[in-house]
Amino acid sequence: MNDVKPFALVTGASSGIGLELARQLAERGYDLIVNAEDEAGLERAARSIREAGTLVHTVPADLRFPEHTEALYAAVGATGRPLDVAVLNAGVGRGGAFVDTDLADELEIVDLNVRSTVHLAKLVLRDMAARDAGRVLVTSSIASTMPGSFQAVYNASKSFLQSFTQALGNEFEGTGVTLTSLMPGPTETDFFHRAGMDDTPVGRQDKDDPAQVARQGLDALFAGRDKVTAGSAKTKAQGLANKVLPDRLKAEAHRRMAEPDSGEGA
Repeated sequence: MNDVKPFALVTGASSGIGLELARQLAERGYDLIVNAEDEAGLERAARSIREAGTLVHTVPADLRFPEHTEALYAAVGATGRPLDVAVLNAGVGRGGAFVDTDLADELEIVDLNVRSTVHLAKLVLRDMAARDAGRVLVTSSIASTMPGSFQAVYNASKSFLQSFTQALGNEFEGTGVTLTSLMPGPTETDFFHRAGMDDTPVGRQDKDDPAQVARQGLDALFAGRDKVTAGSAKTKAQGLANKVLPDRLKAEAHRRMAEPDSGEGA
């Protein structure tokens, strides 16, 4: 890899917001190491990212498992290059009534969204702290600001990430290391289909452009902002409303968006 360019890690980079974050980092002059569970999808993504003239190293790994997280960071170390940017974006969701969903699916959310992010952040930030340099972007969600009726574990996982990122940002205040929480709203990705939410209002509605979300997230990261509600004007308005609405009303609003209702696909 060309050690003149800055170097970035992006997890969950095979599609959606993660792919756009990786592509736009490449356009901003970064070499990349990208990760996703889906090896074939990751290789396709890497080929498209290389069109920007950057070098891309792929590491297929399932970050639900601690040994895969360790292997990913070992691959970063094997390049011999320090990370200038780490984008901790990998995540998964599951819709449906809590008593009806499989426990394994809910624990997968905890393992990927929460545990793997904490694990990878520990590795990344220790190295960045030693160099007193680096930027970390964590993909949270506007879901972090509201109780997630019919997405209870997913929203709770994003609330954890929001608090976690803000706390670490405060710990690193005044240093050369910054952390930014990216808070998208419903975005046009495979997320809702994979979460089994095609038969919900939010699954069927028009959604934000992942390229717009990624651009706003990276702009906030490089500006050193602590968080950004990214996406359309509608999403930003929802973010503002969620600052003042009581949790009871937000939970009811979320129910109207996420409760399965028609049994029809998107």
